[in-house]
Amino acid sequence: MKKVRKRRMFVVLVVLLVIVGTLIIWFNIPYSPAKKQFQNDISALLVENQLSVDKETFTDKDFVNLPTAIQRYIENCGYIGTPKMSYLKMEYHNVDFSQGKDRPTLKIDYTQYNFINEPCRMALIDSSMFGIPFEGYDYYQNGTGGMKGVIAKAITLFDQTGADMDKACLATFLAESLFAPTVLLQDYITFEEIRDFEVQATITYKGQTASGIFTFNEQYEMISFTTNDRAVAGTDGSMEYVPWSALCGEYQFSENGIKYPTKFQAVWNYSDGDFVYFDGVISEVSYGYKQ
Repeated sequence: MKKVRKRRMFVVLVVLLVIVGTLIIWFNIPYSPAKKQFQNDISALLVENQLSVDKETFTDKDFVNLPTAIQRYIENCGYIGTPKMSYLKMEYHNVDFSQGKDRPTLKIDYTQYNFINEPCRMALIDSSMFGIPFEGYDYYQNGTGGMKGVIAKAITLFDQTGADMDKACLATFLAESLFAPTVLLQDYITFEEIRDFEVQATITYKGQTASGIFTFNEQYEMISFTTNDRAVAGTDGSMEYVPWSALCGEYQFSENGIKYPTKFQAVWNYSDGDFVYFDGVISEVSYGYKQ
C-alpha cells in the first residue's frame, strides 16, 4: 500500500509540475489572444484609414472658424505647415493605473490608436498581477464602445458594453481630439467659445452625443478637458455618471517640431475628492498619413 501511495503522490507531483511548467511557458510567450485581436483590428483599420484624408498640410485658414484659443493652440504647438494625419498613435510606459478606489495600483504599458475619418479609438493595456499577465482592451468603433479585461491570457475578468459605455468612449475620443487636429476639421465635432481660455466641444456620432470643456493656459497649451458624459462602472456592474477630467502638463517640443504634453492624468472628480486612476508620461506620439 505504501508503494502505491508513493506512486500516486509521485504521479500527482509530476502532473502538478507539468501544469506549473505549462503555465509559466504560456505566461511568458509573447502571444496572447487579446493582443492578437488588437493587432488584427489595428491592421485592418490602418489599411482603411490610409485613404481617409488627402495629403495636405495644415494652414491658418483651416482653423479660422474655430475659437481663438484653439487657433492659438494650433499655432503655438507647431501644427501649421505639417501634414494632415489620418490617425494618431500614442504610447505610455510604466503608468500608474488603478481600476477603482481601494483597488491595487498596477504598472501598465498603454498603446492607443485614434482614427479620424470616423470617430474610432483602440487601446491596449499590457500588465501583470502577481506575475500573471493582465490585459485590457478599450475600443470604440462604428458607434460601439467597450472595455474588456483578461487575466492569464484566457480568463475574462470584465466585459463592459452598452449605451453608457458607447457615450463614455466617445467622450474619451473627444478629450484627445486636440492631439490630432484633423479631428477638429470634421463635421461630427463643433466648438463654442465660453471665455478667453475655455472652449466647449461637442461630438455627435451614430446617435450619441458627448460634450466637454477644454481649458488652456496663457501659453495656449491645453491643460485640461472636463466632462459629465462619462460613467464609471461599479463592482456590481452598475454605471454612475461622475465628472471626469483629463489633465495635461509639462509640454515639450518633439523631434517633429510639434509641442506635446509629456504628463497625462485621467481623474474621476468624486464629490468626496478627486481620484487619479491613470497617471503617466507620454512616451511617444506618432501619426499616419495618406500613402
